[in-house]
Amino acid sequence: MTPESREAELKTKQPELWKITLGELDEKMGVKILEESVERVVATMPVEGNRQSFGLLHGGASLAVGEAVGSWAAVIHASTLGKTAVGVDVSATHHRSARSGLITITATPIHLGGTLTTHEVLITNDAGQRLCTLRITNLLLGRKD
Repeated sequence: MTPESREAELKTKQPELWKITLGELDEKMGVKILEESVERVVATMPVEGNRQSFGLLHGGASLAVGEAVGSWAAVIHASTLGKTAVGVDVSATHHRSARSGLITITATPIHLGGTLTTHEVLITNDAGQRLCTLRITNLLLGRKD
């Protein structure tokens, strides 16, 4: 086997990276994907349309979008191993509120294992101020295609 044919064989055996597809809630919340890779997933969401009755960004909206972005990051990593991921734990701390503008949600890995992943998810406002910090852990499972 030549080095070229070996490289071609390895490329065909590598699992395809999973690409993010928005779900119904993500679409209703106005989520937009800016970046997706094993190292980082970045999305935005408008505050408008995601506020609670006091006019502030709803904490549940922050958790929903943070969990989605963190889970997407885990599934992208899992896809490199031919697996998928399911959430087993999420926790969040709200640092400040927002009344308007666009929030940015960024997931980065803390741990990328073969069984578990843990990601930190930061939610910031237009000024770059931290609104919320989430930590999400996902279990990696074999795919049921």
